[in-house]
Amino acid sequence: MPTLPDDPSPPAPRPWRPLVAIACLVLAAGLAFAWTAGWLGPAGRLTAPRLVDDIENGKPYPGFRRAHSKGICVAGRFEPTAQGAALSRARVFRQASTPVLGRLSIGGADPFGAEAQARVRSLALLLRTDDGQEWRMAMNSFPFFAVATTAGFHAQMLASRPDPATGKPDPAKMAAFLAQYPEAARFQAWAKSAPWSSSWANTEYNGVNTFRFIDAQGRSRFVRWSMRPQAPFQPLPDATRQQAEADYLQQDVRERLAQGPLRWDLVVNEAAEGDPVDDPSQPWPAERPQHVVGTLVIERSEAQATGACRDVNYDPTVVPDGVALSNDPILAARAAAYSVSFNRRERETASGDIASPATPSGQEAKR
Repeated sequence: MPTLPDDPSPPAPRPWRPLVAIACLVLAAGLAFAWTAGWLGPAGRLTAPRLVDDIENGKPYPGFRRAHSKGICVAGRFEPTAQGAALSRARVFRQASTPVLGRLSIGGADPFGAEAQARVRSLALLLRTDDGQEWRMAMNSFPFFAVATTAGFHAQMLASRPDPATGKPDPAKMAAFLAQYPEAARFQAWAKSAPWSSSWANTEYNGVNTFRFIDAQGRSRFVRWSMRPQAPFQPLPDATRQQAEADYLQQDVRERLAQGPLRWDLVVNEAAEGDPVDDPSQPWPAERPQHVVGTLVIERSEAQATGACRDVNYDPTVVPDGVALSNDPILAARAAAYSVSFNRRERETASGDIASPATPSGQEAKR
């Protein structure tokens, strides 16, 4: 039987080991995303395709985003402040300005809905710096998410569906949902009490999810951000909301842009020890530090049917060096669902199967 030498030499270095470790990390990340997106996992599990199917509710609008379907493309620039450069090493805070391709939209899945009657308004942005890095944001007018998990969002969506007999959600289903997800009562209170803004231009948009800013020294802090309008807030009268034309918000933005650019300040809220950084349904205390890290300047708009924003997936998990994700589970779910929606509408657009107001599931309209 062979024996080991009394004084063995040290093993030869294996330069392939770091590569194997990196490959394992990449594979693990890929499997995690695949599981979330529904490519893996047991039957009956809430997957991204199933979630998007339920958003469609059997009535998809081919060629359009499955959520926030109606909107308008906008473009301009982002101008940073010195405070932004102090908090994050991201390139966007170190060059004089960064071009922005964005989209203003309303909540809901109807691309032909009445804009003034939409409770939720949204702003999505793509910032691309001179070194090719991208920062994508998807923000909404509500200050916090209704629920803490993807399962809760799915349950809310099902409970909120109008009953065909009444045109309103079934009270029993909604009561059951609130019993299971009591945190949603806070969101319902906001929806009932918060005033409706009269314009996309004077609406505040919130990132809701938590991210991390990493500064030049490698220090990390948890943050949430908002785009706060420089245009003064004006409420939308109930009569206007009910009687306005379907494209009310788009017309308003075009008129405002004819007078000059629209501006929002990017405000970052910094978490303190013990704040709920992985639960988007819980707001942080108002006294947390706030920093103005830059200004968004919107200079022009285009119809989304032909505009540059049409084919952009505003996945909020696409971030540059200096910005990182938290462990908020809603972030991964959003990325997976956005991917499913994007792939479906891209196939439909390529085939010419695009809905029109007269044929919501037909093939007559082209864009």
